[in-house]
Amino acid sequence: MKIAIDGPAGSGKSTIARLLAQKLGFKHIDTGAYYRWVTHNVLAAGVSLQDTAEIIRLAERTDFSAIDETKIRTQEVSTNVSAVSAIPAVRKYVVAQQRAAGEKHDIVMEGRDIGSVVFPNAELKIFLTASVAERARRRYQELLDKGEKVELANIQAEIVRRDHLDSTRNASPLVKTADAVEIDTTGLNIEQVIEKIMNLKAQIK
Repeated sequence: MKIAIDGPAGSGKSTIARLLAQKLGFKHIDTGAYYRWVTHNVLAAGVSLQDTAEIIRLAERTDFSAIDETKIRTQEVSTNVSAVSAIPAVRKYVVAQQRAAGEKHDIVMEGRDIGSVVFPNAELKIFLTASVAERARRRYQELLDKGEKVELANIQAEIVRRDHLDSTRNASPLVKTADAVEIDTTGLNIEQVIEKIMNLKAQIK
């Protein structure tokens, strides 16, 4: 079974998908981590974000089994990942890797184009969202907990910018598919969101 969880930055995708997968005994795949890992490697190599050809070459040499969570959740990566992930050839290559990783497993896969592009035939599609203020607060707290010095107003402005970039890019934009169930996580705790998804899963024959 494939469960696709899409949604904008800070909507709770990573936490919900990981815990849901644990509860179900499914494989969890964070597709955003793939793009973040490419972005980290681009920045670490000093490659210009305007050097599309070199970014594509670097993406195609990326070892996604070596993703380091401590390196991909920085504000610097968050600021630049939309530009890297908007490159069509990068997305084409990464999507192929994501499909291969999840093809033979029961999975919970999260990202921004899972239900629309990666696994359009997923049996259950969830679109998580939350208010901009709530998503900014979550990301702000996450970065503070990691010791980064950040301003809430800057985080909120960055989320608005990423929302615009992710939803207007030509290659696999962030969209809610017609068959996806939208869950607004504003004011809900993790257990409540997971319960809603488990109830939806139980309705699938």
